[in-house]
Amino acid sequence: MRTQPQDVIEKIKEQLGTLKFGELTVVVHDGKVVQIEVKEKIRFSK
Repeated sequence: MRTQPQDVIEKIKEQLGTLKFGELTVVVHDGKVVQIEVKEKIRFSK
């Protein structure tokens, strides 16, 4: 199954929409997105 560029964009937008604090990394090989990594941080108020 091949992933279409629009599918990748939608998945990135979906992940960004749920992330409050952290990082979203897009991994590219040979000019194509092959992986999306999400690292979420949970912050506690003082």
